[in-house]
Amino acid sequence: MPEPSSAHVLSPSQLNTLARDLLEGSFPLVLVEGEIGNLSRPASGHLYFTLKDARAQVRCALFRPKSQWLSFVPREGLKVVARGRLTLYEARGDYQLVCDGLEDAGEGALRRAFEQLKARLEGEGLFDAARKRPLPAHVRRLGVLTSPSGAVVRDILSVLRRRFPLVEVDVLPVPVQGDGAAAQLRAMLQRAADSGRYDVLVLARGGGSLEDLWAFNDEALARAIATSPVPVVSAVGHETDFTLADFAADLRTPTPSAAAELLVPDRAHLAARLQALHRQLDGIVAQAARQRAQRVDHAFLRLQALRPQARLAALRQRAMQARLRLDSALRHRMQGERARLGHAEAVLRATHPRRRIERLRERLLALRGRPQTLLAHQLRHHALQLRGLARSLHAISPLATVARGYAILQDAQGRVVRGIDAVAAGDRLQARLHDGRLDLRVEGKEPEA
Repeated sequence: MPEPSSAHVLSPSQLNTLARDLLEGSFPLVLVEGEIGNLSRPASGHLYFTLKDARAQVRCALFRPKSQWLSFVPREGLKVVARGRLTLYEARGDYQLVCDGLEDAGEGALRRAFEQLKARLEGEGLFDAARKRPLPAHVRRLGVLTSPSGAVVRDILSVLRRRFPLVEVDVLPVPVQGDGAAAQLRAMLQRAADSGRYDVLVLARGGGSLEDLWAFNDEALARAIATSPVPVVSAVGHETDFTLADFAADLRTPTPSAAAELLVPDRAHLAARLQALHRQLDGIVAQAARQRAQRVDHAFLRLQALRPQARLAALRQRAMQARLRLDSALRHRMQGERARLGHAEAVLRATHPRRRIERLRERLLALRGRPQTLLAHQLRHHALQLRGLARSLHAISPLATVARGYAILQDAQGRVVRGIDAVAAGDRLQARLHDGRLDLRVEGKEPEA
């Protein structure tokens, strides 16, 4: 085997750097399960420990920003699952696991089972907000499913007594942890819902680890909560704790005390509201009373104005006035009728038949000589008109023209010849004179120069 040349000789720091790069490149992120050993908590807040099994161990470090978010307190011998990346501490040449987080090994398995079950039920629509029922505005009877000996029930009862003592509360005792707790919770929830006694049912428990709260992650219990005919409130654990009961319930509260605060009103606030409503009601009653009093006064005045005596007096007065108007109207009408009768009598006297015959006789005597005079006058007038018309007719007559030495030429058809173009040589013509006719024949034509 050839020996390496001096150009390939590495210093310890160079070798450790190459080894660190090789480790970090080959193992970017790993999960390691083992028991905690050699646990050290320096003042810096970092955690240094080893993870070991029966045959080997590996150094680990969990720096302060990450160690503050742990949900449990690491201790010697505790089995955990560490998540981190491999690196090499070059100063000592030791490789180690720099952790991003630690998880209790038992709790980690439970957490994975919880997430798988939660995803499956969520896919079925069991946690949909649309199927959740609204809580009643006023809770009269409340059923609390919890351990009767824990601090939770005392906290709930204390809050309810302080805020609204009138609410009826039944503590329904059930185990909230351990084997069989989920089945007993489910059975008690079913009996309480079937009883029809309660307006709301509350599942309550104090905080704890995931293992302590595991009874509330039971699949059958979650389905029973979702199908309960009575609204269910989940008040399990602290604000950071979540269970399947929280997702299946109609309302999830961060703590049991918060559930009691939300379910009942504050009696001080309710008393103030009642006082305000009482004052408002007093105002409404007073206003209504004033309105009724005004209506009574108005009705009384109307009754006084419409009492029978006053009404009869008014009617008697109206009857007297009507009688006076009737008498006046009758007198006026009789006067008119007398005037019309007198006028008719005068007209009748003026138009009596004897008077009319006398007037006609006088008119006949006056007209007796008028027809002969009118007839003679008419004859003279018509004779003058006739002579005038004769003179006018004679003045425009062709015979008058012929009598002055002229003649009228007519062709064989009797048409008047008005020019030489209307005849030809040899045509027979007739000349009409004032005292007879002449038959003529055209020998020739000569136009006027």
